[in-house]
Amino acid sequence: MKSSALHTFLKPSHIRTLLRLSKAIDRVTDVIGNFSAWMVILTIAVGFYNVIARYVGRLIGLKLSSNALIELQWYLFSLMFLLGFAYILKHSANVRVDFLYTHWSEKRRALVDFLGTVFFLIPFCLLGIWVSANPVLQSWGYLPDGTWGSWEVSPDADGLPRAPIKTMIIVAFALLLAQAISQAIKYLAILKGYAQGGQIIQSDIEQVPLE
Repeated sequence: MKSSALHTFLKPSHIRTLLRLSKAIDRVTDVIGNFSAWMVILTIAVGFYNVIARYVGRLIGLKLSSNALIELQWYLFSLMFLLGFAYILKHSANVRVDFLYTHWSEKRRALVDFLGTVFFLIPFCLLGIWVSANPVLQSWGYLPDGTWGSWEVSPDADGLPRAPIKTMIIVAFALLLAQAISQAIKYLAILKGYAQGGQIIQSDIEQVPLE
């Protein structure tokens, strides 16, 4: 009875609409994931300059680097991970214990992934956003009385503002949440017998992450 009701609720047109939504989310994830790959090069470049500037500056007696550039280096390093979470999930590049998983049927894998995504990953993302919201608002200067003050900045001289990088924590959870929903849609499509869901997932797995 429940299965029949679920089948009636999720008509083929509904699945197709959900898959189109999934594809849209996937495209955004790929764009942001590829952007995060460039953060690697930029982080190395900034780090290389900081090292060279430190030693050359000592030799010639000039300050060629700054706390802002040093903090920029770890800001970029943080962005690599924060913006890459959703991309890693999409391409199944995360670590998984698959000595049993690989021998299961496609529908059984989809069922386990669907349940794990719906009951663990999605609530985790929502919890992460909820827990991070207040500290981020405070970092932007939100006060307990509802007014706004100055935003949080680095305690070091010439340091960078803290609020923007803290905001990226919420952005990262939001992107991961969106991709988790996309994955859940694809798993659901497999469970409903739509080969397209499995084909999309297999294509994502075979594509080398951050190629």
